[in-house]
Amino acid sequence: MSGSVDSAEYRLQMDGLAQALLDPVVSRAILAPGAAPIALHIFEWSGPQFQNTLVDWTLVTDAPTLNAIAGTLRGTGRSPSPPSTALGTAIAVAATALKNGPACWKGTIDVSGDGKSNTGPRPQDLGDLAQLEGVTVNALVINTIDSMGAGPGDEDLMSYFENLVIRGPGAFVEPAEGFEDYTRAMTRKLLREIDALAVGGLAPDQVPDKG
Repeated sequence: MSGSVDSAEYRLQMDGLAQALLDPVVSRAILAPGAAPIALHIFEWSGPQFQNTLVDWTLVTDAPTLNAIAGTLRGTGRSPSPPSTALGTAIAVAATALKNGPACWKGTIDVSGDGKSNTGPRPQDLGDLAQLEGVTVNALVINTIDSMGAGPGDEDLMSYFENLVIRGPGAFVEPAEGFEDYTRAMTRKLLREIDALAVGGLAPDQVPDKG
């Protein structure tokens, strides 16, 4: 998240992610018997030199682990950060974390933001980054207009993320209509990703017919 995010908006994001992880439908899907195991690595970011790990790689195997992750997020205060948005750098750092993390059959990078990258490498210029091979990058876009009516329009920002940021198999953008809508949007986004894991882990003859 960029340094332009104020303290209230920061809190809505941290608490929103925690609440989404603990949503009964989400937590049941994560912890369901036989479900694909999920490991989480969570960091905040802003400028090219600012990435702060909040939760290091953690395999989510039970409710206490999920509760602990949510508790960490809720207890995290905002760190001083540069007033810039290095989205490309954040994706590259996440890709390196995936490469150095636990072995997995599917890697997904989740980014959320309310604006476009304005420093560092552009997201669309990361195509040759080896660590991104086979990785899906999804995004949660927070559509906001400030009190002066400034800021990218909803359609413009969605188009930016759809065309220049997300990538990989099944990549998608989930919109949030303002920071107050963050919890709902994150809950929906997590459920879509968990559902994709469940279907992706099936043999072709086991995939349900949705037609």
